[in-house]
Amino acid sequence: QVQLVESGGGWVQPGGSLRLSCAASGLTFSTYTMTWYRQAPGKEREKVAHITGTSIPNYADSVKGRFTISRDNGKKMVYLQMNNLKPADTAVYYCNADGYFDGPLYYRDMYWGQGTQVTVSS
Repeated sequence: QVQLVESGGGWVQPGGSLRLSCAASGLTFSTYTMTWYRQAPGKEREKVAHITGTSIPNYADSVKGRFTISRDNGKKMVYLQMNNLKPADTAVYYCNADGYFDGPLYYRDMYWGQGTQVTVSS
């Protein structure tokens, strides 16, 4: 079965950095678009960044210039480097496998990790 396991969350002061990791298994990882979402208390889950199977990234406006998404297809890992963290970045961060291309067609085939807490405060 598909498993996504996040790690790397924790507490950091404003302006600090964290690197989240997501280990994937049970899927053809290199073909999947991988996404990081986050959900703050009382708020809806929001997309933070995604990266295609060919490593093309895309970011939410709120994190552009501060966060970097990357992947290692050989290790079946996706990462989120978060710099200059702000209290507004406090949330549970979720790794998501979104879907894959088969020729020109995109197939949505979603899987979720259990989440990792990121807390930014002084």
